Amino acid sequence: MMTRTRGWEVAWLAAMLVGLGWSWHGAFDPGVWAMEVFPVFVVVPLLAFTRTRFPLTPLVYGLILVHAFILMVGGHYTYARVPLGFWVQDWLDLSRNHYDRLGHLAQGFVPAMVAREILLRRTPLKPGKWLFFLVTCVCLAISACYEFIEWGAALALGQGADEFLATQGDPFDTQADMFMAWVGAMAAQLLLSRWQARQLGVLAGHAVGV
Repeated sequence: MMTRTRGWEVAWLAAMLVGLGWSWHGAFDPGVWAMEVFPVFVVVPLLAFTRTRFPLTPLVYGLILVHAFILMVGGHYTYARVPLGFWVQDWLDLSRNHYDRLGHLAQGFVPAMVAREILLRRTPLKPGKWLFFLVTCVCLAISACYEFIEWGAALALGQGADEFLATQGDPFDTQADMFMAWVGAMAAQLLLSRWQARQLGVLAGHAVGV
């Protein structure tokens, strides 16, 4: 009989595979799709490899799944063409499709919880100001590295990188992307630290203070 934990893992993986299938089928630009969704193909095997020796909290697995779907939607349409972004653009009378800002917000929000969990479990760090600061720094470093990747894509592909970069003519797109990651990293820690602490306590068999 399948255990509840095993059933949750199967449901998580099934949702990921269905999302990938939908995202790939009829993607606007297969090359852009591959670049946008590539992190999913790295993270899923990594999570499978570490599932028994270093299981994460359900909160973090859930956040990773949500982040993957944000990437898959962006890869399917390209970020500048996501319908949700157009709806928000029309609703708020914005000058551009801001779906890519959601992606970069998630780029800070989700890694913040992953980094926080790893630092709490594998270093002497305790919940507090230093942990908050270092987690935020990790997320900003990840955001900066991603901007380097986009820079490299722009140099390698020239005009062909426009769909991947999704700058939409914004000269401050890089700065805005990193700002959103910074906001996401801080918001995640402020909103979810207590929830994560309770799940870490269950995972470790003892309570983790906040």
